[in-house]
Amino acid sequence: MRINSAIQAAIDLTAGAAGGTACVVTGQPFDTAKVKMQTFPNMYKGLVDCFVKTYKQVGFRGFYKGTTPALLANIAENSVLFMCYGFCQQIVRRIVGVDRKTKLSDLQNAAAGSFASAFATLVLCPTELVKCRLQAMYEMQLSGKIIQGHNTVWSVVKGVIQKDGPLGFYRGLSSTLLREVPGYFFFFGGYELSRTFFASGRSKDDLGPVPLLLSGGFGGSCLWISVYPVDCVKSRIQVLSMAGKQAGFMGTFVTVVRTEGVLALYSGLTPTMIRAFVANGALFLAYEYSRKLMMKQIDSY
Repeated sequence: MRINSAIQAAIDLTAGAAGGTACVVTGQPFDTAKVKMQTFPNMYKGLVDCFVKTYKQVGFRGFYKGTTPALLANIAENSVLFMCYGFCQQIVRRIVGVDRKTKLSDLQNAAAGSFASAFATLVLCPTELVKCRLQAMYEMQLSGKIIQGHNTVWSVVKGVIQKDGPLGFYRGLSSTLLREVPGYFFFFGGYELSRTFFASGRSKDDLGPVPLLLSGGFGGSCLWISVYPVDCVKSRIQVLSMAGKQAGFMGTFVTVVRTEGVLALYSGLTPTMIRAFVANGALFLAYEYSRKLMMKQIDSY
């Protein structure tokens, strides 16, 4: 049975939402550590120090600060990302002049993923801004940059609207785009390349859970290695803009390098790489299996 474009898009969107949920559930504590270490590198000596201090300061729940907007961010981003990924694969097929059923090469899939990420950025930026601010709220108060913190999702949202209006949710949009577009080229490229390696001439659709987990982890690692300094600048802009007007991408980048050194752009890399492998492995496993299940259900009718 041939599935029409609307049903295929709905399947990709739902499978992307399942993948986004799995990504947050497995990776949120490491993401929290990443944002804290990126924004306030002088407060923490490393990942273990960040975990210990966070637990002492606010308890176990401190690792899951910002989980609600993180879930919204990842579900929204991955739903749009994978839905647009399918459309962008068709666009790539038209550009290279092949049939709509033709399997794309790993490089062509990487290009389709990069195009799709530009659309996903529009829904990701507002929710990620709220998530980052919640995650670093304690440090903002501790450093004296703000007097009173907003400790709930709604209070952060209300604060953004009162201070900057609706466009305030798009603080860091340019740096988010600079991260997403090249990053997802390496993300999908690494994932597809790894699946090709494990398939060894067989169909990539027949791979089991372990190769999918490893391929997803490899793709996530490729993404974060390639764009980590950009993400560090993005986190600074989104969090520190709570305290007042914050410089743009280039201004923030130059200030960090000049005052703290190049290595400051890699603060929090360790928890990020651990999270990248674990969370993106879970993301692709959930995406592929939920997508297969829905495709089978449609084919059975």
